[in-house]
Amino acid sequence: MSRIGKNPITVPEGVTVEIKDNMITAKGKLGELTQEYSEIEITLEDGTITLERASDKKDLRAKHGLYRALIANMIEGVSKGWTKELELVGVGYRASNQGQKLDLAVGFSHNIVLDVAPEVAVETISEKGKNPRVKLTSFDKQLVGQVAAKIRGFRRPEPYKGKGIKFVGEEIRRKAGKSA
Repeated sequence: MSRIGKNPITVPEGVTVEIKDNMITAKGKLGELTQEYSEIEITLEDGTITLERASDKKDLRAKHGLYRALIANMIEGVSKGWTKELELVGVGYRASNQGQKLDLAVGFSHNIVLDVAPEVAVETISEKGKNPRVKLTSFDKQLVGQVAAKIRGFRRPEPYKGKGIKFVGEEIRRKAGKSA
């Protein structure tokens, strides 16, 4: 049996979960998320969600753990929220935002202006002597990760000097470079 799929999910106070047809909906103080599911039996009893599968076929085993993880992420998202932080490493690299417009200066001849989805809150942190940081917060884990990956994709960290946009806490594998 799936080690992830067999773990029950506890629904925290302030979150309501509704299972109807092949859709599960989680509502919390931060927002509302829905997820479609198939071939897995989901039951809600006394504030805990359990997932069961009909057989041990390979695709059912995969879906068992997948849906459990997706539902757990939905419940944590609508109750606590998800945050990703990016760090701009490089001389002259800057970040600023006006509402949902993120303006990045990362060494190109022009600034990159990105319209961020309205569900994602954008905050830029610029402290003297430290690298500028971009903080993304939302109730949807998938959306936060997608926006963060898009921003990181504008200037990936390079292995020689370590310049680029990286996640806070990410280790860059460095190369030695030329030596005489």
